[in-house]
Formats: sequence, C-alpha cells, structure tokens
Amino acid sequence: MLARVGAAHDSPAGREYRIGELAREAGITVRTLRYYQERKLLPPPRREGRIGWYSEAHLARLRVIGQLLDRGHTLGGAAELLSAWAGGYDLAELLGFERAMTAPWSDAATEQLTVADAAALLGGELTPELLDEAVRLGYIEVDSSGTLNVSKRLLDTTAALVREGIALPAILAAGRELQAGLDAMASLFVDLVVSHVVARPGGGSPPREVARLAETIRRLRPVARAVIDEEFARAMDRRAQDTYSEFLRLLTAQDRGRDSGAPGGTDAPGGRAGAE
Repeated sequence: MLARVGAAHDSPAGREYRIGELAREAGITVRTLRYYQERKLLPPPRREGRIGWYSEAHLARLRVIGQLLDRGHTLGGAAELLSAWAGGYDLAELLGFERAMTAPWSDAATEQLTVADAAALLGGELTPELLDEAVRLGYIEVDSSGTLNVSKRLLDTTAALVREGIALPAILAAGRELQAGLDAMASLFVDLVVSHVVARPGGGSPPREVARLAETIRRLRPVARAVIDEEFARAMDRRAQDTYSEFLRLLTAQDRGRDSGAPGGTDAPGGRAGAE
C-alpha cells in the first residue's frame, strides 16, 4: 500500500492515478476535478482505504469534458452528452448531429466601427436609446472597448432604408415584428422536422442512427431556406399587388374628386362658377 502512495501505478485494470496526478495529466486543477465529481460528470474513484485511484477511463472522460467545454458547451450540456455516451450513443456521431443542427445559417461578414461612424451612416439618427434597442434585437454587439460589431449586410440595408427617408425608429420597430414572424416560421419548420424525422412517429425516444439523422438534417437545411425564400417571395408578390391596386384606387378617387368639384373646386355644376 505505502509503495504506491504518491505515484501512478499499473494494475490489472490498467494504469491508475491519484487525484493530483490525474489532474496534472488532464491539465486541470484538483479543485476543478473535485467540482466535476460533485456535478456527477466523473464517476467516483476506486478506493483502497482512504486513497482514491482513478483509471485511464477517468482520464479519457476528463479529456472529453475539456474538448466539449472548448467547443462552447456548458457543464450541463457536457453532462447530457456524456450521459448519452454512457447510454450507448457514439459521441462523435452526437457531435456531428450537433454540428448539423446548430451550424450558423448566416454567413454574413461582420464590420467593426465606432458609434460615431455608425451614426453617420444612419443619418445621425443613432441615439443612445436606439443603440440600446439595436443591441436588444441582436443587430449590434458592443465589445469592452465600445466598438460596435455589426453584420455588414444588415448595416448596408439599414443605411439604404434611412437614405430613402425611412426613420430608424420605424426600421427597428419593423425589425421587432419581423423577428417575431420569422421566429414563428423557424419554429414551424423545426417542429415539422423534429416530429417526423428526429422523434419516432407517435412519440418516444430519438432514433439511435445518429449519423444518418445528422445527414438528413444537413440535406434539409437548403430545403428550409428554399421554402422560406419562395414563400416570402410569394407573400411579397401578393402584398405588392394589393398595395398597387390600393394606390390606383386612391388615384382614381382623387381624380374623380377633382372632376366633380370636390371641396375647394369651383367647376362643378351648381357651384359658384356655374351659378354665375
């Protein structure tokens, strides 16, 4: 027993480590390792008296946890993935499915600029209140130095609308409504896929063919974009036609008003000019 204290050793189950040795091998502190154990991310060690011995499996699990955290997972998310892994799912396939589901849909370039530069591009309308609203909507991110990070495409389109005479508050108000509508559309499509592809018909657990599922999701991404683009184009066609028809109706009514001596006219029969 004493010969093994303070050093990793080999056992029938493979090499084993004391807690400090395991932490060094994993590149973390003992305090972090204990915290992982408290959060049930790491199984308890094998005990020999008061000494806990950790196996190569513990080290492999710690390295996986580190990789998941490096990928941006929270500890809770890492725990769920590890639980699925322990349940027989292939971790690499689970991460492939994650990439298929959560890969960014927008590939727009980001532009960095000062508040003064952004205000100049937007006709001087970028007040502190409107800047806060743009941040809440996710259109602008402000880093620790006060620099603005903005989608170049979004900035260009907003500036174009401002140049056409549309007030920035009205643009942001429309953006709020647009986000709500698009969130509903996205939810509709995601629910459709989850109900018929991810979950088994009639409810139940997701299928175990995670790699096949990830490939299906990748195929459906351009389908979703095509559907949304087409439906938006069709909606714009309908709305534009309705608006044009209403515009013509107003023009016609205006012309009839002038011809009939509407308020302010003097040519109508029975009017002052006619009486004379």
